[in-house]
Amino acid sequence: MTKPTPGYHLTIRELPQDARPRERLAQYGPATLQTAELLALILRTGTEHDNVIDLALKLLAKYGGLAGLWRADFAELCQEHGLGPAKVAQVKAALELGRRLAVSTPEERPRITCPGDVFTLLGVEMAALAQEQLRVLLLDTKNGVVHIQTVYQGTVNASLVRMAEVLRPALARNCPSIIVTHNHPSGDPTPSAEDARVTEQLYHAAKLLDVALLDHVIIGQGRFLSLRETRIGFPSER
Repeated sequence: MTKPTPGYHLTIRELPQDARPRERLAQYGPATLQTAELLALILRTGTEHDNVIDLALKLLAKYGGLAGLWRADFAELCQEHGLGPAKVAQVKAALELGRRLAVSTPEERPRITCPGDVFTLLGVEMAALAQEQLRVLLLDTKNGVVHIQTVYQGTVNASLVRMAEVLRPALARNCPSIIVTHNHPSGDPTPSAEDARVTEQLYHAAKLLDVALLDHVIIGQGRFLSLRETRIGFPSER
């Protein structure tokens, strides 16, 4: 067998059949594949210089993983060598399907039992955001996540955040309780005075509408903080 020339990359078809991602997925299931291999199946083809797995690895490295690809602008991704509108649309659609699957049915809804569950659900994704973003987790009577709604992007400021906008999704879906969460792009989840002010105003507004604000979780880089646990913005519970 002739050895590959320097700089030559094996194509997927040149790999042994039991090493090809599609065949391995069919035989052993998607959980056995690495992230780059799953992304490669979505991309389908590589470039003249990189096979599709190499292309997937380069994209994951450049954008900081799946969260970075999810955050990346559509037009920006289209400029990458080996990508185009069709491939970018496939990647964006697959990432969105994965996000929606987490809250697709009551049986599969993640349950929020502590602030750490919020971080597990959204921590990686929201820590990667370049701007602050305020999201509302809509919960059912068993604290299962019915829906996650992004209501603000930009500085979470009491003078800008309208309580009605935050609470409207819960009222529309008849959800008895909510948790709000936002990220600090600095990576430090320490709450500001504005964070406390927003929480206090939202707590009282929600109570008037018979919606329970269970917590406000601030997400930082690899860590989080619960305003309820630290008794910031929430009234003393006796």
